[in-house]
Amino acid sequence: MPAFLVPSSVSPAAPAVPPAAAPAAGGPSPAELLDFVRRIAADAALVASLPLDPEGRTWMRLDGPGGSEAWLIGWPPGSGTGWHDHGGSNGAFATAVGRLTEQSLAAALPAEGWTLLELAEDVDRERQLTAGEGRAFGPHHVHQVFNSSAEGHAVSVHAYHPPLPLMRRYGRSGPVLRLEQVEWPEEWA
Repeated sequence: MPAFLVPSSVSPAAPAVPPAAAPAAGGPSPAELLDFVRRIAADAALVASLPLDPEGRTWMRLDGPGGSEAWLIGWPPGSGTGWHDHGGSNGAFATAVGRLTEQSLAAALPAEGWTLLELAEDVDRERQLTAGEGRAFGPHHVHQVFNSSAEGHAVSVHAYHPPLPLMRRYGRSGPVLRLEQVEWPEEWA
């Protein structure tokens, strides 16, 4: 068990957290994914082609490098993802327009057998990513991303390898993280 996390509720009857995807041999590295999302974020014509909705996020699926999947995402003011992971995939994202805030955990979660975790102190990280800035991450990354602007849209580019096998959604109350939902690729069509 990682030193950063303490299970606060483990129950044999609780649904297991689905296992992470096995790393795909020969796929793009997080650094290569970051290079890709930065290049796409700099493509003003493509970024401008994304329809923006004042009420909710919009997205367009893109072909990523080396069999990865990629997304162009529009973020209206105040919108965000909530806490989630990427099912064991490596990933990267870059802001193309506006500014996004990323809050993340500097700890890997246990793969299964829990529904609640009590997070240790000092695992929270926060960064601001303005146009042209991005970040890459490995298969155990848990974060939330949001547009804290009260006025303007943000647009970003995201890429994942292997393509997302699932996403786990978490609820958070102070130091307690709760597995709330597992989403499958067919739900994102």
